[in-house]
Amino acid sequence: MALEQVFECPRTCDRLRSGPLCQLLDGFCDWLVSKGFSRWSIRTHIGNVSHFNQYLGGPTAKPQVRITVKDVEGFFQAYPSWCRNRGPLEEYLHRVRSSINRFTGYLHHKGLFDPLPRQAQYQPLVDAYLEWMRGYRHAAEGTVALRAHCIRQFLEWLGSEATRQGLERLSPERVEAFFLWYAHRMGRSARRSMQAALRTFFRFCLHHGYIHQPLDLAVPTLRTYKLSTVPRGLTETQAQQVLGCINRATDAGRRDYAIIQLLHAYGVRGGQVRALRLEDIDWAENRILFKASKHGKDSLLPLTREVGESLLDYLQNARPHCSFPEVFLTSRSPFHPMLHPDILSAMAERRIRAAGIDIPSKGTHAFRHGFVTRMVEEGHSLKAVADVLGHRHLSTTFIYTKVDFNALKQVALDWPQEVSE
Repeated sequence: MALEQVFECPRTCDRLRSGPLCQLLDGFCDWLVSKGFSRWSIRTHIGNVSHFNQYLGGPTAKPQVRITVKDVEGFFQAYPSWCRNRGPLEEYLHRVRSSINRFTGYLHHKGLFDPLPRQAQYQPLVDAYLEWMRGYRHAAEGTVALRAHCIRQFLEWLGSEATRQGLERLSPERVEAFFLWYAHRMGRSARRSMQAALRTFFRFCLHHGYIHQPLDLAVPTLRTYKLSTVPRGLTETQAQQVLGCINRATDAGRRDYAIIQLLHAYGVRGGQVRALRLEDIDWAENRILFKASKHGKDSLLPLTREVGESLLDYLQNARPHCSFPEVFLTSRSPFHPMLHPDILSAMAERRIRAAGIDIPSKGTHAFRHGFVTRMVEEGHSLKAVADVLGHRHLSTTFIYTKVDFNALKQVALDWPQEVSE
């Protein structure tokens, strides 16, 4: 009777209990309840899975007790042509895919899902390249993972030519065409990663005889210059405007307000906020510890009154009662730490847009750049800025000398005057 706990209409329950998935949805509903999902989330997930049920055959089809990955792939190939969505199609399909992933996760837990993993045709090439990177180049695992991500994108772009035989026919012009296509879509860091990955991959292929010319030389060099950009962040007025637009009457509002306060007051990275634990806040000594990230240093800083009050408001009135040590948790059940790297940047961008502020970068780094700009304007030394930011090397902080307008005025040359003869 699990469905009756979520759906009030008997006809809805009868409809969900018909079709190929009729023997599975009650158990799926129970599983969602046991995981702590809210009633609204359960209704959404089961409603989306009902479209999958319809695709598999509708009310008259025979019950299925096992689902395969082929069923799921076929559904997502056919569904966009007949779905009735509100809003952008990609966003809607993303929500439906999330529900189907929950459903297949439940089936996998029960042993009722056949993943049937299909190996991409280029996978042997990738596996051999990664083994060469580890054994011959002694690359770190982080580097190996990054190179694998880049090479998969290149081989997927090649399509049917992403085989050893196809690589023999690969021309320098096609390599250049891919890289220019990729560079047009991506930022500087991604371009540099792809550039390095392609060059090492082609050296690997030449070493093993898959290609017969040094195609690493065909990868274009897009010059980038260190410290070439100017940090652009939120001004004090803009940051206060963002904080003032957050509705603190909701649990999510209290949480987001506390997060924005931390970003604004300390200029920490989003990852440091996500990793913040309850034990890192020393209420007795009014101190807060941000653990190091990106090989930097820990930052032990004073707990300001505004930050302390916003944290207390969240912890006492909005944080779910969970055993997780992390301070900030999701606002919807099932409650868990905010693990995804992009979750805070997406939240910050949403709050900045809601405040009507238009700046080039709207993620968590907008608050970090704004914080450093304020420190520089107040006359703090570059060493003090580096210590607060947790930079291990002072050279990492040099980019912020571009916003030290007081120092720049002292070194500026006088504009030459016109001399008339």
